Amino acid sequence: MLELRPNCECCDRDLPFDSADARICSFECTFCVACCDGALKGVCPECHGGLVARPIRPARLIEKYPASTKRVPLPSGT
Repeated sequence: MLELRPNCECCDRDLPFDSADARICSFECTFCVACCDGALKGVCPECHGGLVARPIRPARLIEKYPASTKRVPLPSGT
C-alpha cells in the first residue's frame, strides 16, 4: 500500500492524501507538480526513474488506511 507521503521532498510543500498535485516514482519518492515539471524535469533525483501522478486514496478509506504523517527530508543533491 502506498505511504502517501505528506510533503514534496524537493520544496517541502504540503501534499495531502487527496492532492492532485502529487507526483511519485516507483520507490514512492514524492514531489509536487511544480518541482516535477520544473527543476526535476519529470525525473526522480534519487532513483532517476519517471515521476507520475500519485493515485488519490478515496476519503472513505483514509481512516482505515491513513496517509503517512512522516515528513521526508529533501533528497541529497537537490
